Parts: sequence; structure tokens; C-alpha cells
Amino acid sequence: MTQWPRLIVMCAISAILTAPALAITGSRSAPSESVARAVVTITGSRGNVCSGSLIAANIVLTAAHCISPGTSYRVIDNTTTPPRLLTAQSVLTHPQYNAQAMAAHRATADVALLRLPSAVPAKAPAPLGAPRLPVTLGAHFTVAGVGVTSSTGDDVGTVRAAALAVTGQPGMLQIRLVDPLTQNKRAGMGGCTGDSGAPAFEDQDGRSVIVGVVSWSTGANNSDGCGGLTGITPLTLYKDWIVQTARSWGAAI
Repeated sequence: MTQWPRLIVMCAISAILTAPALAITGSRSAPSESVARAVVTITGSRGNVCSGSLIAANIVLTAAHCISPGTSYRVIDNTTTPPRLLTAQSVLTHPQYNAQAMAAHRATADVALLRLPSAVPAKAPAPLGAPRLPVTLGAHFTVAGVGVTSSTGDDVGTVRAAALAVTGQPGMLQIRLVDPLTQNKRAGMGGCTGDSGAPAFEDQDGRSVIVGVVSWSTGANNSDGCGGLTGITPLTLYKDWIVQTARSWGAAI
């Protein structure tokens, strides 16, 4: 890659306002009802916004790089007016996550879990799994997040989906996805600001199964921004930890 991929946490409102106009997630597709109901918006007390997914009634999966020490996290419940914020009672990053490796743009265990005090009304968990092996070039995944679609950032918080294809050299530590219509040559669909931690789904036996989380993105031709490549951390090596942690919190998973 000619430039390092960038993390796609939304660090503040100003970050939304500077997002590339063509950095879009899911402009040509809408999530299925089951996918949309699993995706949630996570806000941090320091102003960051990430995507997450329910894997149990009150357990949210997201990216470890969305989590910072000394920060509290909430999930937005939009079923009330004004929206209600559910404060996470527990937050854990994978024990093998290495923030220094992430900052150096190396693959790491970029997964984390949040335990909420209750279920999120109008939302429902999606099944958890891992990518079918071997992951092949051209295989399709759907990424669904709440990130921005334009430079104004007015649409943060709306769940959108992007049907993407595997490119590069997929492995158990990282999978790169691309818009099959643009092939990273020009701006297309992909993760963008606010989509960090978004679930990547694979169709398995007629079900949309969460098999990874969004970790980073690039602009077209590997430039800075969005609309080029979307990097996901597959759950192949981390599913057991996720399940065991959720069960230790009393979740049925």
C-alpha cells in the first residue's frame, strides 16, 4: 500500500465535517432488517463515535481501537424522545490487542466487548461466527455501520450497508475488502468515519452471520480517506474469547 490505512473512529464533530465527500458506506445498498436491528451507535465520553453490533441482548461487539482507558461508553437508544443513552457497565478489549501495533498499522486483535445494563429496545442480536475458510478472492461480505456518507456528516447514526468483495491476500489476522464496481480505482462503497467496530457479515446457510469488525479504511488508490479499501479483523482467532467473555457476563450466546 502506498499510504498507511487510517483508523475510522469519529473522534469529534470536527472530524465529521472534514470527511471526504465521496467517502461513502452503502450508498447503493440498504441493510436487511435483521442486519439493521443488530447495529448500534457507540459514543465515548471523550467525543468519539463508533459502530457496534449486538451479539446478545445486552452485549455489544466493537473494535478495540474504539476503546480508551479512563473513558465511559454509551449506546444510543433512538426509540425514546429524546434518545436514551445506555451506559456500558463493563468494557473489555481482547487481551492480545496491542495499541502500539495498531498505531503502527499492523494487524492485531482489534475486538472489544461492552456489557449494557439492559437490552436495547427495537434492536436484536445477530448470530456470531467466523469466515468460511479458506477466505477466497472475490468472496462477498456485507459491512454495516453508522458512519458518515458525506463531508457534512449530517447522516451519522443511520445504519447503512456496503456489499464488498475480498481483495489482496486474506488471512486470519486481516481481510481487505473493496467495492467490486470500483476496485479501489475511484471512490466507491466502504467503511468511513464512524464505522470503526462495524460488523462484517457473511451469508452462511441463508443467515447473515457476524464474522469480523471494521478496523480501518483508505481512499481510492490507497490514498488517505474512505471509499477505497476497508480492512476488517476476522473473528477466526477471537470468537472463543468473545463467547466466553459474554457468557461470563451472564449472556446467552
